[in-house]
Amino acid sequence: MARRISTDVARGLAYAFLAGVWNEAALVRRGAAALGERPPWLRPVVRELLLAYHRPPADRPRELTAFVAAVLERRPYRRDPPPHIRRWFIPEPQMGRLRWPVAQLASVGELATFLALTPGELGWLADTRGLERTARDERLRNYAYTWLPRGEHPARVIERPKGRLKAAQRLVLHEILDWIPAHPRAHGFTRGRSALSNAAAHTGRRVVVRVDLEDFFASIQAARIYGIFRTSGYPEAVAHVLTGLTTNALPAAQWEAVPRPRDPREIAAHHRLDRRLATPHLPQGAPTSPALANLAAFGLDRRLHGLAAAFGATYTRYADDIALSGGSLLLSRAGDVQAAISAIAHDEGFTVNARKSALMTRAGRQRVCGIVVNAHPNVARGEYDRLKAILHNCAVRGPAQQNRDGVPDLRAHLLGRVTWVESVNPARGAKLRARFEQIDWKA
Repeated sequence: MARRISTDVARGLAYAFLAGVWNEAALVRRGAAALGERPPWLRPVVRELLLAYHRPPADRPRELTAFVAAVLERRPYRRDPPPHIRRWFIPEPQMGRLRWPVAQLASVGELATFLALTPGELGWLADTRGLERTARDERLRNYAYTWLPRGEHPARVIERPKGRLKAAQRLVLHEILDWIPAHPRAHGFTRGRSALSNAAAHTGRRVVVRVDLEDFFASIQAARIYGIFRTSGYPEAVAHVLTGLTTNALPAAQWEAVPRPRDPREIAAHHRLDRRLATPHLPQGAPTSPALANLAAFGLDRRLHGLAAAFGATYTRYADDIALSGGSLLLSRAGDVQAAISAIAHDEGFTVNARKSALMTRAGRQRVCGIVVNAHPNVARGEYDRLKAILHNCAVRGPAQQNRDGVPDLRAHLLGRVTWVESVNPARGAKLRARFEQIDWKA
C-alpha cells in the first residue's frame, strides 16, 4: 500500500535545496545528503522544483517547504522504513526582491541588532505568541490602554506602546515604512499632503460624496501587515516578527472597561469593534500604524480612484474619510456610486459606516475633513465665531474663567486652533491671531 512522506522530510529537503548552488545536480546531491540515500523519486522532485522556481526562493523557506510537501504527496512510496532526514542543512536567509530602499534585514538576528535589542527582548516586544491578550499584570504588557467616549457611537480605544516598543516602532517607521510610497490619492499621514490638501481637491464641485470607514485601524489585520513586509522584500521569518512588532490584540480585561454606546442602533458596531480588537490588528496609538494603514489601503485607493475616473470625478482619502466630487454625472448616479464604494470597501476588508456618510450638493454646505469646500477651503462660520468669542473673553476676563472644559494647557489648545484657521483661511486666521496676542496668560 502506498504511504505518504512526512512534513519533516519536506522541510529537511527544502532547507537542503536552499543551502547551496541552484541546479539539478547540486540539488539532487544535497537532497541525497539530507536523506542519507538517493531514492528514485528524488531527481523527478528536483526537476519539478526547478520548473516552478528558476531562482532559489531564499526568502521563502516555508513556501518552498509547502511546495515540496505537495510534490511529495503526489509521489507516494512503497517501502519500509519510511525516509527521514539524517542531516539537517541550515540555509542562509536572504532578502527578496527590493522594490524600495528599505533597511536590508535578512534574518531575525539582523533585525534584533538593527533595533539594538537582544533576541529575547525582540521576542518579548514582538509577542508573536499573543501573550498581551491574556496578561493581566500591567507590568507584563507592552501597551497602555485608554478609551475615549463618543456619545452615541462606539468608544475609540487607544493602544499606546510603552517606551521600548515605541522606540523600536519608530525605527521601523523611519528606516522601512517611510521609504514605501502610499497611493497618490492618500492625503493622511503622508509627507507633503494634509487635511487641507485633501479638502482642496474637492472645491467648487457640484456634488461631494463623503464616505466614512468603520474602525479603520482595527479593521486592518496582521495577515495584511505581513503581506506588506513580504512585498517589501523581507524574508518570511523577518516579516513575521515585524508584523508582531507593529500589531496588537487588546486584552479581554481592557475591553470589559469600554462602555457600550448609548444609541441601541450602534450596539452591533460595538460588537464588531470587539471582534476586531480581539485579533492582532493595527493599534491606534502606535507610530507605525498610520503608515501601515495607508499601505494596507493601497488597493482600496487604486480601485476607488478608477471608479471616480469612470464618472469624471475626483477621489481622495484622508485616513478613514473617503471623498469623491464631480459634476452632473456623479450626481445622477450617486446612489450607484455609493453602493459601488461600499462593495469595493468590503472586498478590500473595510466596512462603510453608512450613518456617517453623506451626499452634499453645492446648494448646502459641503465639508471634507471638517473644511468647507463650496467655493474655496474655509472654516465653517460657526466654528470661527465660537473661537473668536472665546479669544475675546480670554482677553477681557482672563483665560482662567474660560477653561470650562478643563483643558490641561488652554494656551496651547487655543494656539493650535488659531494656527489651523490660519492654514485654511489666512485672512480670518490673522484676525484671530491678533486677538490671541491680546490675552494676558499670567492673569
